[in-house]
Amino acid sequence: MIYTDMSLPIHAAVLPSRKSGPIASVLTTSERCRSARHGLLIVWCVLCLSSVTAAGESANDPVEFGRHVLPVLTKAGCNSGACHGALAGKGGFKLSLRGYDPVGDYFSITQESRGRRIELAEPGRSLLLAKPTTALPHKGGRRLSEDSEDYRVLAEWITAGIKPPTDEDARLTHIEVLPETMLLQPEDQHQLVVRAHYSDNRIEDVTRWAKYSSANATVAHVDDDGKLTVTGSGQGAIVVWFSSQIVLATVTVPYPNEVPPETYDRLASANFIDELVHAKLKELRLPPSLPTDDATFLRRAYLDTIGTLPTADELTTFLDSTNANKREQVVDALLAREEFIDYWTLRWSDILLLNGQRLRPVAIKAYYEWLRGHVANNSPWDLIVRDVVTATGASNENGATNFYALHQSPEEMAENVSQAFLGLSIGCAKCHNHPLEKWTNNQYYAMANLFARVRAKGWGGDGRNGDGIRTLMIAQTGELIQPLTGRPQPPAPLDGEPLAFDDRRDRRAHLADWLTSPENPYFSRAIANRVWQNFFGVGLVEQVDDLRVSNPASNPELMHAVSEYVIEHHFDLKPLMRAILLSHTYQRSSVPVAGNEEDQRFYSRYYPRRLMAEVLLDAVSQVTEVPTEFTQIRYDGADIQATKEYPLGTRAIQLHDSAVLSKFLSTFGRNKRDIVCECERSNKPSMVQVLHINNGATINGKLSAADSCVDRALAMGDWTQAIQSAYLGSLSRYPTASEQEQLAELLHTTPEEERRLALEDLYWSLLSSREFMFNH
Repeated sequence: MIYTDMSLPIHAAVLPSRKSGPIASVLTTSERCRSARHGLLIVWCVLCLSSVTAAGESANDPVEFGRHVLPVLTKAGCNSGACHGALAGKGGFKLSLRGYDPVGDYFSITQESRGRRIELAEPGRSLLLAKPTTALPHKGGRRLSEDSEDYRVLAEWITAGIKPPTDEDARLTHIEVLPETMLLQPEDQHQLVVRAHYSDNRIEDVTRWAKYSSANATVAHVDDDGKLTVTGSGQGAIVVWFSSQIVLATVTVPYPNEVPPETYDRLASANFIDELVHAKLKELRLPPSLPTDDATFLRRAYLDTIGTLPTADELTTFLDSTNANKREQVVDALLAREEFIDYWTLRWSDILLLNGQRLRPVAIKAYYEWLRGHVANNSPWDLIVRDVVTATGASNENGATNFYALHQSPEEMAENVSQAFLGLSIGCAKCHNHPLEKWTNNQYYAMANLFARVRAKGWGGDGRNGDGIRTLMIAQTGELIQPLTGRPQPPAPLDGEPLAFDDRRDRRAHLADWLTSPENPYFSRAIANRVWQNFFGVGLVEQVDDLRVSNPASNPELMHAVSEYVIEHHFDLKPLMRAILLSHTYQRSSVPVAGNEEDQRFYSRYYPRRLMAEVLLDAVSQVTEVPTEFTQIRYDGADIQATKEYPLGTRAIQLHDSAVLSKFLSTFGRNKRDIVCECERSNKPSMVQVLHINNGATINGKLSAADSCVDRALAMGDWTQAIQSAYLGSLSRYPTASEQEQLAELLHTTPEEERRLALEDLYWSLLSSREFMFNH
């Protein structure tokens, strides 16, 4: 809606002439074009004018409540969570958050409190205008000025008779931002243009009323009017929101590196991963690090694929091999190892929340055995998820039913299925339309209603003596009432077709069909991103389980490609793992080169990261040759209990219950599995971890134990061999000549009675080093 700049004082009852409205529209958009950096963008802006119809071009164009009034209130912040959009409203006046309920908002504005917020006879005296202009006291401060376009929209709506929203009003179908992609330079500025498309085929320029935020403020900042300023190098995105619709404008700013073009032309590509990564590096002028050496590759691949260090024999055999395909051969061997089953069962256990705090021992063991069986059989991911979603039966016989024991209300089930298998957080839509995503309150309750007929009998008692057995079944009737409307929503997946209320089939089967469909863009993206993050430490989308539209991938083309790759292989995840492991991108050194030191998103190098808690503990046990004992467990509401579930030799990656007590695992951030969130696991170093390494019983106790690696080294009698064995077993490399010489001299000159202590110190130094504790 475009108006002239004539002011409308608070006591005015009529609007000024609008005959210059269309001219104002053209001038406004032309002004935006002048901020474009390149001539082509100016031409583009002019062309845009021919297809945009500004509301208010003729006197016959009415101001509509949903199309025009609500966007003004939203832009002014009136219906934000900090103001009248709060759950309880503010000052006795409540609006729906960001205008998700137009009918309710219309009633609040025009009818509530005896209609005192609107003065039809004197529009300027309406509280809707007087409060935000501070003509009357307003705790929210000044939100509008009398000479503003926003004020005129509200004033004309009142003057025209406060037309209510109706079913015949044109619906917003989608919005677009122009330009959608930008290649800019440091300190550039650019004005975005936002257009709204309606079901009556009208297109309106809504740049003024859209809301903007930066998904990567280190690359570009955007102000409230949609003007962006480049703040750094890399790739970022501007999130544009208008009336519950979200689009992105991508901003690419090459790094200030002088990289010869032939650098990228010479890069070999093993597969599609390399091609897309190299294209992004070239676009950003990021130089790639060199290929990594054989020893580092082997250690990296073992830890990322099976959560286990290579033995000294495995390492030396690999290093001595002259087979040109030895890396490919070792990758294929790793994907077939028994440890692969243990490691990936652990990884999927985090998503499915195998947690004895909420499941009894018999149930969690059945849950684990069900999951491990699927991994051992190399079941495709869609089959695993389908088994979970449609599970029925006794919890000790069909372990998958325990997923429902963890999430006992339809709302919880809907939220956790969305988070675990789609990477989507829909919880905000429980009370109102999602403020930052497209999910509506109606969609939330339609999704939750798919679980309204899930029933269970039996629980199994408390944590001290319950048997944990419950039986899951599906009822023939039952609906979930949506609080806002007082009636149920037709059960439907988030973007899927609804079922009839009288359909007696298991609604979850309908959900599973939609969920695991190759046509579902969320499902393949979510699992592909999780697999990618496991091998690179950084997901294509970060956080790995936060696939919001407003949280774009660092390389959208690559994200699409790996998702399609998963679909092409029918959700068998091993082909993607193999493609990653054999890519030159994965086999790149972690040592930065000049120009890529700051890169943490575009895979110009391998990013070092601390080992997962379970993998790190197993590595310590493997090197010291002293297994960890897991003999205690503690459930909520119960004392510490002894457990014989884990015989000596059980590895940490084989634990099926996160309630097993381990000071080391807790200190190093294992996943508690309380909620479906990757944030539950932490691989970040901390001072507590340093103290545990220095003074704790894990490393120190294992080194001083009988029959440890120290005893074996003493028995060798050959210090050169002992030193090499220590390095090969822990760091997966030979000692350098300098390290070998200095350590050999130290051991030779150490009195015999102190040599054990000296060897303990040697191993302790290796096990506490960043080189050991990190994958690199």
